[in-house]
Amino acid sequence: MTLTELRYVVAVARHRHFGKAAEACFVSQPTLSVGVRKLEEELGVRLFERSRSDVLVTPVGEALVAQAEEVLHAAEQLKAMAEAAQDPLGRRLVLGVIFTIGPYLVPRLIRALKTRAPDLSLIVKEDYTDALAEQLRRGEIDAAIMSLPFRDARLISRPLYDEPFQVALPADHRLAAHEAIAPSDLDGETMLLLGARNCFRDQVIEACPACAEPSRRDATDLQQTLESSSLNTICQMVATGAGVTVLPSTMPMHEDLSALVTLRPFTEPAPSRTVALFYRRGFARPELINCIAGAVRDADLDQVRYID
Repeated sequence: MTLTELRYVVAVARHRHFGKAAEACFVSQPTLSVGVRKLEEELGVRLFERSRSDVLVTPVGEALVAQAEEVLHAAEQLKAMAEAAQDPLGRRLVLGVIFTIGPYLVPRLIRALKTRAPDLSLIVKEDYTDALAEQLRRGEIDAAIMSLPFRDARLISRPLYDEPFQVALPADHRLAAHEAIAPSDLDGETMLLLGARNCFRDQVIEACPACAEPSRRDATDLQQTLESSSLNTICQMVATGAGVTVLPSTMPMHEDLSALVTLRPFTEPAPSRTVALFYRRGFARPELINCIAGAVRDADLDQVRYID
């Protein structure tokens, strides 16, 4: 049994396809197939059920694949510990960031990291919370910046800052005359929301429950149309008068829309989210985590409250 064979098995389980697994492992398909077959013969069990159209993991295979992932992770930790002993910050950081944080934090974070760790090579991966958490558990990324209250026993969360929400309205909307807006003021409004996988959508609905239950049929249809849209796209829709939305306070309004969209804070206590840095338990480079957290504070984001 070798680490290479374990990598082959894990790749097949992830991709459910021998050809795609071989590409991911940078080997030919026959090489990968031979490696998987050798491991199955050594263990005396079938890990996969193969057909022309699909590859299924057997029940015993599910358990063995999970253990293989643990073994591979432990092997990577050994290498990481050795590298950290020589260079605590390392030469490379793969950082995951959710879509509703990345565009507003990452540019400032890059500048701050250049000061704190000038030799560090930063690779940023934007994705949804569930996808980033899985990549983090597998060791495909080093850390991830996401929002609480996401929980996973295998991950540690380090709160970074609290970020209030703000309301975006068409400039001629009746609520634009208000200095601050209460969540109840949005009852009955056509609320434009992100798609279902976005944790920010859930947080907005929690703050404004009526947002999930628009009172008019056309509002429901509009939300379905925009379910996969970005916040920038939704702001464009607000500018046309299609409805209102809720934004994170770190999101600036594009200059082209500033005359068409009005931003207003919520009344106190304003709804907000807590942004945190997530990493694996036993992560071998704690200095790197401290460096990221410090760089986020150095980024000096507007309107947020940093957490000590």
